Amino acid sequence: MAKTMRIAVITSPGLTHLVPILEFSKRFLELHPNFHVTCMIPSLGPHPDSTKSYLQTLPSNIHSILLPPINKQDLPQGAYPGVLIQKTVTLSLPSIRDTLKSLTLREPLAALIADAYAFEALSFAKEFNFLSYIYFPSSVMALSLCLHLPKLDEQVTGEYKDLKDPIYYPVVYQFSGVIFHFQCKIDPVMLTNSI
Repeated sequence: MAKTMRIAVITSPGLTHLVPILEFSKRFLELHPNFHVTCMIPSLGPHPDSTKSYLQTLPSNIHSILLPPINKQDLPQGAYPGVLIQKTVTLSLPSIRDTLKSLTLREPLAALIADAYAFEALSFAKEFNFLSYIYFPSSVMALSLCLHLPKLDEQVTGEYKDLKDPIYYPVVYQFSGVIFHFQCKIDPVMLTNSI
C-alpha cells in the first residue's frame, strides 16, 4: 500500500472561492487516492451555514479547518470586495502559519496549493520545505491574456486606457483534438490604473 501524503490547500473567503478549489481537490484525490487534503478557510466574519453545509459533504480524505475570523475593524471601510478578500487573507496569515506548523509537526506536507488571493501564504512553503502552487481557475481567454501581458507591455507605451484602438491578442487552445485560433479584443476604455 502506498504511503499517504498530505497537501495543504488555502482558499479565500467566500463560497465562490471555496467550492472550485475543493472540487479540484476532490478530482485530484480521485486520480491520486494516496493523498489527503487539508483545506484552511479564512473568514471576515462568522462562517456562513452554506459553507458549513458544503464542508459536510466532503469525502473523508479532505479535512477542513475554519480559521478564526479576522477583526472587521482592521479592514478598510468602503473598499472594493477584491481588496477586502485580499486583506482578509493577509490578516489571516498568522493563523495560516500556525496551522501549517501544527500540520507539519504531525506529518510532512508534500505541497501547498493557494488560491490566487492567498498567494502570500506561499512563502510558508519555503519556510517549511514543501512545494507550492497557485490555484487559478480561469477561462482560456483570461489565461491567454495573462500569458500575453509581457508582450503587450513591450509593445504598448503609456497607459492602456489612453490607447485609441482596441488591443488584439492571440488565443489558442485545444479541445477534443481540435486546435482553435482566434483573436480577442480589449477595449482600452475598460482598462484603468485604479486597481
